[in-house]
Amino acid sequence: MEPITTVTSTSIPLMRENIDTDQIIPKQFLKNILKVGYGKNLFFDWRYVAPNKPNPDFILNKPERQGAEILVTGDNFGCGSSREHAVWALKDWGFKVVIAGGYSDIFYMNSTKNGVLAIILPEDQRKILAAVAPDAEITVDLPNQEVRYEDYTFPFDIDPLWKHKFINGLDDIAITMGYEDQIENYEANIPSYN
Repeated sequence: MEPITTVTSTSIPLMRENIDTDQIIPKQFLKNILKVGYGKNLFFDWRYVAPNKPNPDFILNKPERQGAEILVTGDNFGCGSSREHAVWALKDWGFKVVIAGGYSDIFYMNSTKNGVLAIILPEDQRKILAAVAPDAEITVDLPNQEVRYEDYTFPFDIDPLWKHKFINGLDDIAITMGYEDQIENYEANIPSYN
């Protein structure tokens, strides 16, 4: 997993409530078993008016919004089915951080396990961030647990274990491999019953 400490980037406001995983990545795109290649179909039903014909009015298609790494959105983001592909699509498009009013539990855990920092902020703070100009940058400072924009500073909570994992770029496999010597020692001392 790529470490995340501080992300300073432009943002995309998508202030809709209850955006479910089928809206994030529709079911017809779930055939790929890799974690890449989903970004082009992120928010497919909103991004395209026909296959391969982008909707010019949808914010992800706006030229001035390209390259944004921070998504600011509504409450209950990632509800619906438990598809991990939704996080893969967000990450593949380029998002490193999602700031919402809340998440479904499964989506939140999928985000943390796949290197997308999911932050919860109240609506009044998200409205300020959603109004940021397309070329203005927001800073997400994970070590200090702050979202900053101009004179605004919004603190956020995160479990200390997840904070440690993000800052150090550790997923569950990397943490397990940190015990490789102990695992090998244990396996070498398992009695044989042949």
